[in-house]
This record gives sequence, C-alpha cells and structure tokens, in this order.
Amino acid sequence: MASNLSEEQFHCCICLDFFHNPTSIPCGHNFCLKCIQRFWDTRRKSVCPVCKKAFKIRPELTINFGLRDITNGFKGNHNRLQEMFCRTDQMPVCAKCNAKDHKYHNVVPIEQESRTIKTWIKKTEAEVQQMIQGRVRKIEQIKNSVQLSKTQKDKEIQTSVEVFTMVISAIERNQALLIEEIEKKQEATEQRAEEFLRELERENSELQTRSCELQVLENTDDPLYLLQCVPRLSVPLSTRDWSEVQVHSDVYIGTVRRALSKLVETCHDLEKNLSSDAVGRITRYAVDVTLDPATAAGWLILSPDGKKVSLSKMQRKVLLPDEPRRFDACVSVLGKQSFTSGRHFWVVQVGDKTDWDLGVARESINTKGAIMVRPDSGYWAICRRKGGSLSACAGPSVPLPLLETPQRVAIFLDYEDGSVSFYDADTKTHIYTYSGCSFTEPLYPYFNPCLHDNGRNAAPLVICPADGCVEV
Repeated sequence: MASNLSEEQFHCCICLDFFHNPTSIPCGHNFCLKCIQRFWDTRRKSVCPVCKKAFKIRPELTINFGLRDITNGFKGNHNRLQEMFCRTDQMPVCAKCNAKDHKYHNVVPIEQESRTIKTWIKKTEAEVQQMIQGRVRKIEQIKNSVQLSKTQKDKEIQTSVEVFTMVISAIERNQALLIEEIEKKQEATEQRAEEFLRELERENSELQTRSCELQVLENTDDPLYLLQCVPRLSVPLSTRDWSEVQVHSDVYIGTVRRALSKLVETCHDLEKNLSSDAVGRITRYAVDVTLDPATAAGWLILSPDGKKVSLSKMQRKVLLPDEPRRFDACVSVLGKQSFTSGRHFWVVQVGDKTDWDLGVARESINTKGAIMVRPDSGYWAICRRKGGSLSACAGPSVPLPLLETPQRVAIFLDYEDGSVSFYDADTKTHIYTYSGCSFTEPLYPYFNPCLHDNGRNAAPLVICPADGCVEV
C-alpha cells in the first residue's frame, strides 16, 4: 500500500469510523452503505452529506468491493507488512495491530497459518476425490440397475403373455391393460433414475470444480490470496448422502397377481398350477437356516437349536451384550447364514399368528432404534398385521389379497436374478415377488414374531427342517 495514504481517507464522514461495506454515490464521495441509507431515510431529498449535491432519484447503492478491500487492508497493516494472523478474528495483522488491538488474541505467524491451511486443503481434496469416486460408482450402479430392470420387465411381460393366451378372449383385454401398467411403472423407474443421474452429475461437476479450486490454492505462494479464498471454499457443498439411494423397478409379477385375482375361477386354477410348478422347481435349493443369537433383541427367546423365536411372556427386555448387529428397539432377529450368490429356499411356519414379518435383509441394515422395513432400508419382506391380509413391505406397503392365509411361508432368494419370492408352502401358490433388485452385499434371513397382542400372537415363528422343504 502506498505510504502517502492516511487513515482519514478510509473514514466515513457520517459515523467517523472506518468504512464498513463502503459504497460510492454519483458525486464521487464514499460512505458506509448503512450510514448513507439511514441518512437518506431521514430526509425528503437524497443529497450528499459532503458536497450537498441533490439527486432527483435516489441512487441505487452497491458495495464498492475494491474500496472495502483497501480499507480492510489499511485497518490491518497500518502501512506495515502483515506478518501475523489472528485466529480469533480470522484476519492478517501487522506488528502494530498485534500489540494494540489483538494483544490477547490467538495470533500466529502468517506462514504457520498458511501451512495449516494447506494441510487442510490436502485433506479436503482427498475427501472430495473420495466423494467423486463414490458418485462415479453410484452412477454406474444406477445404470446397471436400469438395465437389469429392463431385462426383468421383458421377462415379466413374456410370462404374462404366456398365461393370458391360455384363457378366454376376455383376458386379452386385461392383458393389454396389464402391459400398459408395467410399461408405465418402468417409465417411472427410468425417470427416477434419470433424475438421480442428473443430480449425481451436477454434484460431480461441483465437486470437480471444488477440486480444481483446491488444487490451485494448494499450489499458490500468495498467503493473502489463500486466506481470502478459504472462507468461501470451506462452506460445505450442497450434496446428499447417496449410500442408501437405490433404483429398482416395481414388482411386475405382483401386478400380474392382482390382475389374475379379478379373473374367473379358471384363471385362478391356471395360476395355481403354474405356482405349484414353480415351487416344485425351487425346492431343490433348500438350505438349513438357523437364528443368530448375536442379532436377537433382548425381548426374544430363541430355542436351543436356533429354529424357533418368540417374544418373552414377561415382555421385559433382557440385558444382553451390546453387539453391533443386535436389534435394540425392534423384536427382530437375523439368520446366521449369509448369502452372496446363488439360489436359496427355506420355509417358516407362521401358523395362526396374527402379526409377523418374514424376508431377507442386507448386512449393512441399521439395527439400532426404530427401523423401516422396506427395500430402500435394506429389507425385502412381507408381513401380517392384526390378523388381517398379508402385505408386501415395499414402502408404501402393497396389499396381498389371498384366498387362504398361509400357515407356512416359503422364501426363495435368487441373488443373481435380483429377486425375493414368497409362496404359500402348503397350497404351493405364489404370494409376492420383489424383482429387479440390485444386491451388492451379503443377505440374511429376517424374522420378526411381533408383540403378543394380548395373547393372540404368542406362538413362535418356526423354521421348518431343510429336508422337509423338499416335500412342499
């Protein structure tokens, strides 16, 4: 800064203090923005307090950023080299300022603060790069999910055509409506995917920009420029947590079942025969499932062989070791077995229980506090509540009208196909299928016997023997 500048040049003639957000009016004089606004607010005419020049129309005022920067610099250095940085006030200061206005503040050499800032920049750059890579992976995952959904859509449409061509001509009209509904659901799935992709690409672009800015700052040798830019770059970017975002199509076979339930009895007989054949084909994938005590909530009682789970009659929580995977607020438990590939089939006896949940859950589910049993939270399950009809926990739930309430429920997981199917193990009829899923981590059998409901729901959930599954 030039040595002939004086402190008075940077004083507002209204408040007599250093300019704060200075503004220049048309006559050339400078004032604090708030000072001149308040001055004009108290007068009929807009006149300059210095030269008395009057303006017919009140001038639009904006901050003179150049004058503001010069003023701030003058306030800091008093025509001296700014060698220190005040962490308390977050500003560079000279030796005179340090001794006078910042005597008891946290003041460090400016080079030390510059090194600290550069360390922060390197750390932030690494975090930004990690976020970029995460979003690149998520983009690829969503694209793959859309492609899988399209393949599943084609398979479901083909299945619906095969079924409807075997019945009377009235079904052909229902078939056309069904395919239209499936296409609309697929269109909605692709639209959601496109929205996610646009947002991911926008965030990725912002992160790339932030990365470039941080790299420039990391290599700068100008500590003042570095310190001026840090406050703006330290503001977090407006990004979302993508770890739980999934794109999957609606369950088309569920749509087929709802359409079939409206048809004549001959359609029901046909569907029953088809479902029976399907169950017969999948029983060869039966697995021996047992319950995992390390995941069981403190209210639950597990049989010694790990095949039965029920709620304690006292309904009082038992103090158990705080395992990371233990449910602590919901009366749920997982199976010991995990599945990362292949096809797997097991049967659970629900009997006349009025309330229960059954299905699969991914390894990374949240087991602490209240949980949401639905696919975007890592659960693929069906449930019964208050002795009513079954529902798919699809978020929102999907009612499952059945002619008979199952006593035994068969669960079939096809990991590569991305599907979880449920059947009535006794009548061999299909109940519901989650399809088009993208499984990327281990899956575990999931059980919830629910509360007693005044004694009406006290019976346990029982895992049927693996060799007995073949006889379903």
